[in-house]
Amino acid sequence: MKRREAFALGGVFAFGGILLAKEALSDEKKQSVLIRNAVVFDGKRLVPKTNNVLIVGNKITTISSDTIAAPKNAKVIDAGGKFLMPGLSDAHWHLMFAAAPLDSVDLPDPGLFYATAIKEAKHTLLRGFTTIRDMAGASFGIKRAIDSEMILGPRVFPSGAFISQTSGHGDFAPAYENAPEFGGERSELEKLGNFRVVNGVPEVLAAVREQLKKGASQIKIGAGGGMISDFDPMDSVQFSLEEIRAAVGAAKDWGTYVCSHVYTVDGIKKALDGGVRSIEHGQLADEATIKRMAGLGAWLSLQPFEGKFIATAKGKILDGKWRETLRLGLKHKVKYAFGTDILFNPNLAALQNEALVKFADILSPLQTLVMATSGNAELFEMSGKRNPYLGGKLGVLEPGAWADMILIDGDPLKDIEVLKQYNDKFVLIVKDGNIVKNII
Repeated sequence: MKRREAFALGGVFAFGGILLAKEALSDEKKQSVLIRNAVVFDGKRLVPKTNNVLIVGNKITTISSDTIAAPKNAKVIDAGGKFLMPGLSDAHWHLMFAAAPLDSVDLPDPGLFYATAIKEAKHTLLRGFTTIRDMAGASFGIKRAIDSEMILGPRVFPSGAFISQTSGHGDFAPAYENAPEFGGERSELEKLGNFRVVNGVPEVLAAVREQLKKGASQIKIGAGGGMISDFDPMDSVQFSLEEIRAAVGAAKDWGTYVCSHVYTVDGIKKALDGGVRSIEHGQLADEATIKRMAGLGAWLSLQPFEGKFIATAKGKILDGKWRETLRLGLKHKVKYAFGTDILFNPNLAALQNEALVKFADILSPLQTLVMATSGNAELFEMSGKRNPYLGGKLGVLEPGAWADMILIDGDPLKDIEVLKQYNDKFVLIVKDGNIVKNII
């Protein structure tokens, strides 16, 4: 066995031993947090009566309007009637790219690129987002650092590299560069593992299996043009049906699913024909396509692209179109999810909560909160056994669920705008049973 392989294997066994040791602790020895006198939104409804919530270790054990005795050495917090809810989630976040300067990968080394991602992971969590689905990027190492509590950040459902065809939405090599098949160089973003440009069924299969090998919980492909890519028209349809089916089949063999970047009717149709069950964006869908998505049980993972959330002049065609798409989705009872898709813009990354609040223009405050908690969590669960957080539920406050929650000095069911005031109004943030913010 090579020295590097032996070291890595030893690290896995050691890390696994730590996890087993933590699981073996009795409840008396696990850290505990008792939150008293909270108004509880459980991810689906507002729970009657003021309640008390007990966290033991990293899970919720009890929610009751009756008095709960505090375990020995428990941290006791009096919520004083404030609003307690599950942590927020973002179904289309870019851990590596959200706040990265465009030139961060053009420096002599990618240090700034990774440092920015680590900093933004902490900011994401402090905005109340305790879980994100990472929709392209080499985030596996940062995810592991977060999960091991080396750094602060949300739970991560990683896709790994965004899989694109040559000239597609994920091809960032300059136009003068030959494709690798013709002796050309791959883009720096591809070399860093953030994108994988492939052509033909064998390369698609290899790319999907490569991401699964690295730990992807779901696979993302590009089936149409996009806003930030230089070469592909927005109306272009990408990947052949055989290539899409190959990606879906390889993911299905591992018990998970494929989601696809795509806006247009033709692109969505092909993605659905190929077995894709999470349409990322879809703002240019027509009613017939939305109705078909509903019949197939496919998800509409939607972002509020309008105004400052439009990244480029190329994307102007999408301005405000999400509103009608969501209305059609509601009409035909499509499963819908909330995401942001913010890229290379630290100023916009800080407006993640504002993007969520925009949905309340169409949805009720209750629907908006359900969407960003238990609703998104239902989509995340499609990853099956590739779900990196099996053993507990996300997006809900109930016994046995992971202890991810925020306490708000305000009631978002009455004033959804309070979600934008996270610095002052999110007075307590708990993730995986750990208090990461407490300003009560």
